[in-house]
Amino acid sequence: MTSLAYDIPVLPPSDPHTMDALRDLLASSGAQVTLRGTEGDEVVIPDELHHVLLSAVEAMQSGKAITVAPVNLTVTTQEAADFLGISRPSVVKLLNESRIPYERPAAGRHRRIRLTDLVEYQQRQRVEQSESLDEMVRIGESAGLYEDTPPENYLDIITSVRRNRSR
Repeated sequence: MTSLAYDIPVLPPSDPHTMDALRDLLASSGAQVTLRGTEGDEVVIPDELHHVLLSAVEAMQSGKAITVAPVNLTVTTQEAADFLGISRPSVVKLLNESRIPYERPAAGRHRRIRLTDLVEYQQRQRVEQSESLDEMVRIGESAGLYEDTPPENYLDIITSVRRNRSR
């Protein structure tokens, strides 16, 4: 597995509030942020990078790890599996079913998957899962499986279920 410097997730700081000042600076409307080097050189951060930095800070504040990678980055099937949180054989199955596009270099036998295609697949999966859950709730509601108010003895019911599960 090839390890590239930009494919290593960066974990958020242990205290997400340490990034509050940085987020406030980046989020202030019309703010032009300048980087100052050790020699005193200054460079204004372009709007495109400003947006990336703000998104990264906000993600880290909410406890998420981040990764920055070029759009054309390709990964192996194992790296794709790690990214999606599934097994490599599951990724291979998705590739064989044409659910995720891939490339096979002319001189090689290993498949390469564009990171953008993985992200698109992941987003499609999330939408499908959300729609499925919504449909399950609609079915449950129409079948009368949900009550407007919980029964008066709901705490007794929960205690009983917990007791039976621990046996």
